[in-house]
Amino acid sequence: MSMPETFTVKVGEATPAAGGRPSAGPVYRSIYAKDGLMVLPQDIHSPWDFFSGAVKKYPINRMLGRRQVITDGKAGEYVWQTYEEVYQKVMRIGSAIRSLGVEPGAHCGIYGSNCPEWVMAMQACNCQGICYVPLYDTLGANAVEFIMDHAEISIAFVQESKIKSILAVVPKCTAHLRAIVSFGDFASEMKMEAEKLGVSCFSWEEFSSMGKQDYKLPNKCKDDICTIMYTSGTTGDPKGVIITNRAIIAGIMTTEHLLKETDKVITEEDSYFSYLPLAHIFDQVIENYCISKGASIGFWQGDIRYLMEDVQVMKPTIFCGVPRVYDRIYTGINMKIQSGGMIAKHLFQYAYNYKLTNMKKGLKQHEASPFFDKIVFSKIKEGLGGRIRLMIAGAAPLPGQIEEFMRVTSCSVVVQGYGLTESCAGCFTSIANVFSMIGTVGPPVTTIEARLESVPEMGYDALSDMPRGEICLRGHTMFSGYYKRPGLTEEVFSDGWFHTGDIGEWQPNGAMKIIDRKKNIFKLSQGEYVAVEVLERAYMQSPLVASVWVYGNSFESFLVAVVVPERQALEEWAAANNKAGDFAELCIDPKARSYIQDQLNQTGKKLGLRGFEMLKAVYLEPVPFSIEKDLITPTFKLKRPQLLKYYKDRIDQMYKDAKEGRTAP
Repeated sequence: MSMPETFTVKVGEATPAAGGRPSAGPVYRSIYAKDGLMVLPQDIHSPWDFFSGAVKKYPINRMLGRRQVITDGKAGEYVWQTYEEVYQKVMRIGSAIRSLGVEPGAHCGIYGSNCPEWVMAMQACNCQGICYVPLYDTLGANAVEFIMDHAEISIAFVQESKIKSILAVVPKCTAHLRAIVSFGDFASEMKMEAEKLGVSCFSWEEFSSMGKQDYKLPNKCKDDICTIMYTSGTTGDPKGVIITNRAIIAGIMTTEHLLKETDKVITEEDSYFSYLPLAHIFDQVIENYCISKGASIGFWQGDIRYLMEDVQVMKPTIFCGVPRVYDRIYTGINMKIQSGGMIAKHLFQYAYNYKLTNMKKGLKQHEASPFFDKIVFSKIKEGLGGRIRLMIAGAAPLPGQIEEFMRVTSCSVVVQGYGLTESCAGCFTSIANVFSMIGTVGPPVTTIEARLESVPEMGYDALSDMPRGEICLRGHTMFSGYYKRPGLTEEVFSDGWFHTGDIGEWQPNGAMKIIDRKKNIFKLSQGEYVAVEVLERAYMQSPLVASVWVYGNSFESFLVAVVVPERQALEEWAAANNKAGDFAELCIDPKARSYIQDQLNQTGKKLGLRGFEMLKAVYLEPVPFSIEKDLITPTFKLKRPQLLKYYKDRIDQMYKDAKEGRTAP
């Protein structure tokens, strides 16, 4: 099958600016949906049908696996439960939920790292037509309390280590909360504490054994709410994104459809490594898809230090990651190559260039150099267990050099996707083995239509030869609104299109490239527009820094920044300049500060930043921005209002000192 030249078809005309609305470009669909958006199967009403269908087809297949912990705390091999075994447990949990008087349509919370119990709790809710609500503390300490209350949670399924933190918020949530169920055991003193507040507590085994009665499973329909997922948003309270059975089914079916058209679908032979949070939509869609095909899902131990070891022991065929994870893999491999002696280094470089040239000519990954795959790149494949055939990247743009490196060396298909909770995960996905899609997120998936809307204040024109603008979406995988926030829903859905807040640029081949965010634009006092994320991306090119937050506002004429330096780079500078002191002491050294400020501004100049985009002052922060301090989201996006609150005094001081022409202490 030859590859098409462009992967989209135009299905609607552009609209000019009118009545206060900016112009919008033409409407496009995927070439694989050229005659209409994908039609969903009649006989599938909810994700439960995928699971119960797989149990009938693949009862003895491995379904969920975790590593057995051996006595001295070290983990051993993976131990698996079959589809049939999981089904029996899920039926019991589902019946136990009903025995507490929780009816179809009610809400249950699930709180913990990815593990078999997480999936079983989710499937038990699906089976009884109950909406599950993921809880996660990375949204900040108050988020769990906010969600429990806002979503009217009746039963919370909780990882053992999180019970303490859930008990702390129980007093505020007693209006709806009936029970807490542990993924494991339940310490008796904690039980007493909760029962005083009128909330029942159960260990996993106790709760399962309550599910004796067979409740008639309710009829489910595509428009029932499957889950409400709260997203961090970089401002304000978390927003509850309402996702129906239809959206999840569409997310699963379009993944299958695109893999069938462009690569290979997932089969019962495949296995997926589960570590990206199930509290996010991306992992849920992928895991539901794997389950629908009778594939196996192996869980990590929940500790980032053992992530690569878990992968090597599990040997998955499918791996998903965020840029940060791929960056760690890339850096780790590069360090090994650099220390491998001249011959090995030269051989690697030769093999890399040879395979890259062939891939650019249009050869598929596995055809570009079977010889070098065998003698050079197989070692890299082994590092990820040796069986990976599909790698998916999402959550934020993957840097070009890392994407190219993974495509050439991993011996697997690498695709990058883009999506939001509101679009039920992927709404654009790059097409397998089309090398020209590097650096893009590909064309729309087959359940979505997309268009760009001009953003005049940022200079983005959706009608120009190089169409750029805010990405707008509509279709089967879209969410049904924000829970109890009709005003907010209307705001993002004006004119029947969901406005993502992301700025995209259509490529000639129909792929989308994400180039900017609409939100973080402000004017300096002299009237110049500043897009801080563009500047941060530029300054992050400097090898001296680990994180940069650029700040400015409309009352000031210049920008300042809080910078987390790369420890090693700063220590090397200190050694070369005879500076004593540990990392934290170096960060308060005025010379270190002006050195880093100069280097950042040089980087900015090289990348063509203008005078008003340069930094007039920086503050060096030795402690990385963290989720715990509520300074970044789980996908490592900066939370600007929170950063401003946290660093308010530093910012004020930088402005004051810069105006007085001295460097801040």
